[in-house]
Amino acid sequence: MKKIAVVILNWNGAKLLEQFLPSVLAHSNEATIYVADNASTDSSIEVLKTQFPSVKIIQNAGNFGFALGYNEALQFVEEEYYALVNTDIEVTANWLTPILDIFDSQPEVAILQPKLLDYKKKTHFEYAGAAGGYIDKFGYPFCRGRIFDTVEEDLQQYDDEATIFWATGACFFIRKAVFRQLQGFDASFFAHQEEIDLCWRAFNAGHITKYTPKSTVYHVGGATLNEGNPMKTYLNFRNSLLMLTKNLPKKSLFPVLFLRLCLDGLAGIQFVVKGKFKHCLAIIHAHFAFYKLVKTYYFKRTHLENPNYYKISSIVVRYFLKNGKKFADIF
Repeated sequence: MKKIAVVILNWNGAKLLEQFLPSVLAHSNEATIYVADNASTDSSIEVLKTQFPSVKIIQNAGNFGFALGYNEALQFVEEEYYALVNTDIEVTANWLTPILDIFDSQPEVAILQPKLLDYKKKTHFEYAGAAGGYIDKFGYPFCRGRIFDTVEEDLQQYDDEATIFWATGACFFIRKAVFRQLQGFDASFFAHQEEIDLCWRAFNAGHITKYTPKSTVYHVGGATLNEGNPMKTYLNFRNSLLMLTKNLPKKSLFPVLFLRLCLDGLAGIQFVVKGKFKHCLAIIHAHFAFYKLVKTYYFKRTHLENPNYYKISSIVVRYFLKNGKKFADIF
């Protein structure tokens, strides 16, 4: 058996599979390639069987989203390391070699992320993960190479192997043993923020997440749920609050949640000013969903907690009030 499995989660992505799966097959001789299909209603299965017969197909019983979709599929994948890859990722030559080298030589590293560049503008980092992610005290995510909507050009400024807080779900490497120890993604998230939640739980359990620039992939981004979709806003705001409830140190839980709710209100006002009323409503709906779920998620907390989870107290203040548009402006 090969050491690493590349597992691509698909839902009605026949055209994306035709476009991007060839690069994965061409550059992944070290891996077994799987496509986990979330009950697609397009020609995805036919495309896989006729055009990519070497790919192993795992058929989920329904459209389970990202979190549960992977949880269900990975029960049937026994390779030592998992590479969870979006359908809109183009990989490059030898992209798996540095990943395998780190996993084999650094047993303390549980999760890895490659350099994520923009498929449509290959000189620049891609929004979803860039050169590795962090969060601030209030759970707002940002990356080396991307803070809010400011995305940096790749000038080799992040060509160092670095310990990070979270790795992007667009191209996410994890040891099978750790994935199963942590019981996978939180299925209730459906999609968005689930990889940050998993990395936070890994961090609380003493595991290390790293970024390596020696592996590069290109990501289209928004191929399934684009940035302008209010559902994406809803999931991001709801799931972020649930993630905080599960993982914050107990002493910080209620003050941080209260201030985060206030900051979300300011975000809603900003959407109104920009005329994006549906996104403001999405935040309101996210908060009501959070109020219904907060008790359940409070009891998902474990005794493991670490107060050193955040890189900066408020990325919102540094970005909007102190002009910290780039990672180097802040650190």
